[in-house]
Amino acid sequence: MRRAVRVVICGRVQRVGYRHWTEREAEKLGLDGWVRNLADGTVEALFSGAEDAVEKMIERCFEGPGFADVRDIKTIPAAPPVQSGFIQYRD
Repeated sequence: MRRAVRVVICGRVQRVGYRHWTEREAEKLGLDGWVRNLADGTVEALFSGAEDAVEKMIERCFEGPGFADVRDIKTIPAAPPVQSGFIQYRD
């Protein structure tokens, strides 16, 4: 079964390599989607793929890279992305 979710990651998640880390982890899990910084200091991502892989990615997002301090993650059901693969939007 496939699943797509948009997540907003809150805490110290910008300027700590969070987008790069997210891209690598999502690719390891075979997910489609994207990740980007938002102006309010959060990181937003879209994860799409096998339901268990999406769940694993959300769990990993709570850890993040070494210097991150994730305080909360909001998940919102979403439509799958139009492109395949995982991309990182740069500021």
